[in-house]
Amino acid sequence: MARLARRVQVENDYGEIMHYERHTGGGLVSPHARVPESVPVGSGTYVEKGAVIGHGCELGEGSWIDRDVVLGRDVRVGDNVRLSPETRVGDRARVGSGARVGRRVLVEPGAVVPPDEIVPDDATVRRRGGVRSGYDVAA
Repeated sequence: MARLARRVQVENDYGEIMHYERHTGGGLVSPHARVPESVPVGSGTYVEKGAVIGHGCELGEGSWIDRDVVLGRDVRVGDNVRLSPETRVGDRARVGSGARVGRRVLVEPGAVVPPDEIVPDDATVRRRGGVRSGYDVAA
């Protein structure tokens, strides 16, 4: 049985060599990201430099957590999700499988991004009374 390498190098679209470390769950995490060992990072998921993942989070398979994304505590990210740079996701929020979240988006604590939703840049996903999702785009 072959052993998987703990440290991995990947060439990006620009020909640059990116360095990652295999994490709990099989996903790849930049050495410049902060992800607790107890947080499972699904197979095929990448966590880029500057990302900060809170305790109790779960990251699904095939997702991309881009640069400088911050996830609060107990956040659930589904499979095949894209969180663009500088996105902030509050405590206990949920991002459904297949969702695409734009740059500088704020997902408020407890809010839900539905599966396959496309959230534009600079939006705020709010938890509204009785409704757990909906978003506003900043003017």
